[in-house]
Amino acid sequence: MSTHFGGRTLARSQALQLLFQAEANSRAVLSVLDGDYALSEGPLDDYARRLALGADEARPEIDAVISARSTSWSISRMNGVDRNLLRLAIYEMLYVDEVDVAITIDECVELAKAYGTDESSRFVNGLLGRVADDLEAGVDVVAAARAEAERREEEARAAQAAAAEDEPADAPDPSGEADAPEGDA
Repeated sequence: MSTHFGGRTLARSQALQLLFQAEANSRAVLSVLDGDYALSEGPLDDYARRLALGADEARPEIDAVISARSTSWSISRMNGVDRNLLRLAIYEMLYVDEVDVAITIDECVELAKAYGTDESSRFVNGLLGRVADDLEAGVDVVAAARAEAERREEEARAAQAAAAEDEPADAPDPSGEADAPEGDA
């Protein structure tokens, strides 16, 4: 796709490309920056570097926020562009004070239209909108996401324990081999 971006939109595009390359190669963004990397337009903008490094460093917290606010998709099932665009946007929303949240969302929706699937822009807009609503309400989204993750883990442990209790202790071997007398052939 031959889309031309400028200013901070270009920086966000470059940061997205760096995050995507780092994830695709199971490397940290810093490692990608220290080696060969590809950008659709260059040279690398300082703001792009700041966003990519920051989103990569805060990835565990950001992924917890994404998981808590995603109603239908686990992070691993998300399209790679969408997943990394969400990481980038949420980093900017949480840690870059000089950019208004609405601008971050608008810009990232445009990037989703340019790089994602037909559904990407709606998906990205919806999830970022839920995060923005939480921020506007004064919610500490990182703390709320951690609490949600702990609640989900506790539910999973409880479900496993309940399933283990439902299994009979001396259940017969379904193959029938355990009932055959030894030595009778």
